[in-house]
Parts: sequence; structure tokens; C-alpha cells
Amino acid sequence: MPSDAVTPYPVRVPDADLRDLAARLASTRWPEEETAAGQGPGLRRLRALVEHWADGYDWRRCEEELNSSGSSRTVVDGLGIHFLHVRSAEPGARPLLLCHGWPGSVLEFRRVIGPLTDPVAHGGRAEDAFHVVVPSMPGFGFSDKPTTTGWGVARIADAWITLMRRLGYDGWFAQGGDWGAAVVDAIGRRPDSGCAGLHFTMPLVFPTARELQEATAEELRMAERAQRYTDELDAYAREQSTRPQTIGYALADSPVGLAAWIYTLFEDVVDHDGSPEDVVGRDEILDDVMTYWLPNTGASAARLYWESRRERGQHRGAGTPEPGPTPAGFSVFPGEAVQASRRWVERRYARVVHHARLERGGHFAAMEQPEVFTEEVRTTFRALRGPA
Repeated sequence: MPSDAVTPYPVRVPDADLRDLAARLASTRWPEEETAAGQGPGLRRLRALVEHWADGYDWRRCEEELNSSGSSRTVVDGLGIHFLHVRSAEPGARPLLLCHGWPGSVLEFRRVIGPLTDPVAHGGRAEDAFHVVVPSMPGFGFSDKPTTTGWGVARIADAWITLMRRLGYDGWFAQGGDWGAAVVDAIGRRPDSGCAGLHFTMPLVFPTARELQEATAEELRMAERAQRYTDELDAYAREQSTRPQTIGYALADSPVGLAAWIYTLFEDVVDHDGSPEDVVGRDEILDDVMTYWLPNTGASAARLYWESRRERGQHRGAGTPEPGPTPAGFSVFPGEAVQASRRWVERRYARVVHHARLERGGHFAAMEQPEVFTEEVRTTFRALRGPA
């Protein structure tokens, strides 16, 4: 088989792995209840999630969803990459790369694949159709785990460019949030990537001291929100940036430990009124956890933070980068920790084709508000499609 082959990749987890999970859940040793709010996922809430995991959750249902969404595999830069690939039947469809972050997965986009590829069937217009490609980050989900250092944002961006070329796509678009936003930003700065437009749900825009001095009341609220997240909620990021292997042992050995590590993000960054399950279903949260548990990618996914910290260190002192040259759109959801005003993004991207502040939604926008997310993507890229 040629090294650049793209092959179907049906996901089928052995029954023994599911039995092992059931045994581990049954033998969980729980800590005592928290002494105050804000210490992490509450014991009662997490136990309820785990009880459902043990008695009411069906992984085979999730497998069927993956396998019905063009589950595929190819080797890029020596690493096996798992991705979903759904082509639209519309003749004018444009290729769209959707990039997840941590603790997300390809399943983050399952509610929007149908509306994006078949807009007419979902109340949209044929001219808004996309061919959708959703890769699993290296070391995440069912992609291979890097065995050497160097798989940071820049290398992933190059890998996704190679993937899109291998699929035969020119003039494509890219969308991302979280680490996906970092990768999409890097793609947009490659001169010959083939990417014609970008869309972000988490703009990687951090105001300078001067911008803070000149900030409007709204911009100050954005900055304060980001600072609160850094001060109170990002302990996971600091751990994974500095000692991913340390936390990796717990994430590999304890399904409840892994679930708590991931669930805290759903509590903190989903736009909800008391319970993230009111917005993102329990099964969807557990599906996401399973994409880390079953392939044992807790440690390998955490290393992306370490790689990025190292990457940033190598570029420290290089000065302020030039504005990104690729046209970009921004959808700012109120529950997102990192937000940016239009004037902030216009200083960092040469052409901003769309900037909107939405009424509801958080970090997992495609899961929380799929209809709004879909329309934001359509709006961003309408002006950039060009002739079919």
C-alpha cells in the first residue's frame, strides 16, 4: 500500500476493552465530598455521571456514528491520522477543514456535519454546501501517538495542509477553536497552503498593555474574563504544559480520574445555567471522554501543551508577527474564556470578513449551539467562495 494511501477506518473497540472499563468503574475508590464550591467537579455530580457511564451508556452507538461519518485513515509525516470525511452531493460544495482542541475530539462537530454538507435538508441553501474534513489531532482519539518530540502547532498545520492536498482539495476553508484555532491561524500564515479563508470561535488575540489602556468597557470585560480564567481555572493547562507525563499516569489508569479531568472543562466553559448536561447531553460528554480512554490518549494529548510551550519559547523575542494575510471571520460566544473585539482582531488579521457577538454558547460552540455555529460558518465563507 502506498504511503500516501487514504483508507476507510472503521472503529471497532474490542469487547475486552469495554469489560475492562466496566470493572474499573465498579472498583472506583472515591474521595470525600468537596468542602466548598469551586474545588473541581462536585462528588455527587460526578458520581451521577459515572453511574450513567456504568449502567446506561452505549459506546457501540458512538462507534456507529463515527463509522457512518466517513471514518478514514492516512499516514502524514510518518504518523497515522484518523479523520472523518463527508462529501456533499451539491456540485458547488467547497472543502472545509474543522479543527478541534483539548479536551475535544472529532465528535465535537457531529451536530454540524449534516447541515454543512447537506444544507437544503436542514433548511439552508445549496450554495452554502461544504465537503467536510475533521481530523483527530496527533495523539488524540484514534490518530497515532507521536513517539518523538516536535509535534506542535506548526507541524500539525503542515500535516493538515498535506491532508487536504491528498484528498484533492484546492481553495479550501478552515475552522477552529482552542488548539484548533492555533492550528488554523498557522495554516492561514502559510503562503501556499491552498486555504482561502479562516473562521475562529476562540480568537487567539491577547491585548497588549497599550490596548488595555485604551480599552472600552466591553473590551475590559473581555480582558477581565480571560484573566479570571488564568487565575482560577487553568490549572490543567499549567500541569499539561510542564508535567504531562505526571498527570498522564492517572489519566491512563483511572477512567473516573480522566472523566473528572475532562468534565471540569465542560463545567467551566460551557454556557450553562447550573449544569453542563442541560446544554451538552451526558452521552455526548461521555463519548468525548471515551475518545481519550479507549485509545489511551490522556498523556499523549496532554503533551500538546508541553510542545506548544516549547514552541513558543523557541520564538520568544521574534517580535510581533505581521497581520495574518488570509481572510478571517470571528464568532465570539459569551461563554468563551478568550474573547476579542473587532478592532483587536483587525490589528492582527489583514482582512476581517465577519465578526459577531452571539447571545448564547461557550467554548464547545458546535456542540452547544450547532445551528448558530453553522450559520456563522456559512456567513463567514459566503463572500470567499468564488466560482465553483
